[in-house]
Amino acid sequence: MQHSLLKGCLSLPKICMIMEYVWIVMAFFVGMAVAVIWFQQKRKADKLMQEAAFEQRISDLNNSVALFDNERAIMETKEVSLREELQTITAKLESEVKQKTEAEIEVARLQTKNSNLLEQLNEIEPLQQELKAEQNRRIESEKKNSSLTSDLENLRKLLEEEKKRLAEVKEQMQQEFKLIANNILKANSEEFSQNSQKNINELINPLKEKIEQFEKKVEDTYEKGLKDQSDLKAEFKKIYELSVQLDRDAKNLTRALKSDSKQQGNWGEVVLERILEESGLTKNQEYFIQATGENVEGKTIRPDVVIQLPDDKFIVIDSKVSLTAYQQFVGLEEKEEKEKALKRHVDSVKRHVKELSDKNYPSIKDKNTPDFVLMFMPIEPAFAAAIQADHSLFNYAWERKVVIVSPTTLLATLRTIESIWRQEKQTRNALEIARQAGSLYDKFVGFTEDLDKIGNYLDKSQKSYEDARKKLRDGRGNIIGQVEKLKTLGAKAQKTIDQKLLEE
Repeated sequence: MQHSLLKGCLSLPKICMIMEYVWIVMAFFVGMAVAVIWFQQKRKADKLMQEAAFEQRISDLNNSVALFDNERAIMETKEVSLREELQTITAKLESEVKQKTEAEIEVARLQTKNSNLLEQLNEIEPLQQELKAEQNRRIESEKKNSSLTSDLENLRKLLEEEKKRLAEVKEQMQQEFKLIANNILKANSEEFSQNSQKNINELINPLKEKIEQFEKKVEDTYEKGLKDQSDLKAEFKKIYELSVQLDRDAKNLTRALKSDSKQQGNWGEVVLERILEESGLTKNQEYFIQATGENVEGKTIRPDVVIQLPDDKFIVIDSKVSLTAYQQFVGLEEKEEKEKALKRHVDSVKRHVKELSDKNYPSIKDKNTPDFVLMFMPIEPAFAAAIQADHSLFNYAWERKVVIVSPTTLLATLRTIESIWRQEKQTRNALEIARQAGSLYDKFVGFTEDLDKIGNYLDKSQKSYEDARKKLRDGRGNIIGQVEKLKTLGAKAQKTIDQKLLEE
């Protein structure tokens, strides 16, 4: 019996040690169960969030695709509308060009005349100012002459009055002399005669001197007035000569404008720039003025305007003015002289064509230019007159790779180029949209592939979770059951397993 008790005492520590191990194992499994439950709940929440995000992404993509389809349909509709509008505008433009040719010819002629007059006025303005100053001096001279004339007239009146007064004085003195003679006649004749003569001389001499001085002053004033009138006539003559000179200078200026090729060329370039501004093209983007280039022969060339086309192509425009012969043609009235002037005008246009052809603009390096150059004639009537006079002029220019254009035809050409640029920009936008749509589609495919991978990972995680949960609660000897038995056996614990887990 003592041996049994001793054996029981020896086994008690072992039992305590075993119970301690059991508690450790139970704590481990309980911790694992809690961790598994937390991980499972977190996985569910993450999965729900990912599914919601995925659905939202799919909805956004569907909306983007629908929006893209709508924009593409709108663009196609706009393209059809723009094409129809372009055809309508082209037809309308051709009709308007046909109807307004004569009116535009007249307008161009008047504009040319107005421009010439403005330039003449600018040149004549200093002469006009000088003429105005001369006119002011003439007005002052007229005022001065008028004043002198008035003074002279006053002096004449005074002289007449003084003569009348002298005549009256003389008559009065004669009467007095007669009276004195009668009174002193009885006195000594010789003595009276001497004294009387002396008194008369004393009385008359001062008056005579005054009259002589007055007459001299009148004569001097009259001579001065005549001299001023002569000076005024000389001034009038100078003004007349100046007016004649001004008229001569104005005519010389007109002739210089007609004969100065450089001034004509500058004016043609101004008209060309104005048409370019009205064409809708953008300066330094679709067209370039006085762009310097080099041909295949190594020569530096500088065309008036270079028009850029899509696909890095270019068109060269050069302005040529034929004014002198055409102006003679317009101003002449005799038929033979007009025909000769018109022939000179056509020959001038042909010379410009040859000069432009010799420059060989299509050979500019690094410029994909066409095989022809546009020769711009800024005067519409001059262009029409040359074409009507020589119907082969177009062929003559075309054989030399030159196309002659007027303001009307050039504007129509530039508007067509602007329409081409607008279509090109729309095409580029459509290609960019297509490129972005392709990139969006590639992103969408990658996104679906990533979703498939995430789904596979979630499926594997779910399976692992289910297996762990089965081990935790299912079957005989499951961990929850064993842990709960430990509690029923007297294990002290502050927390309790959820009743739902126990019921499952």
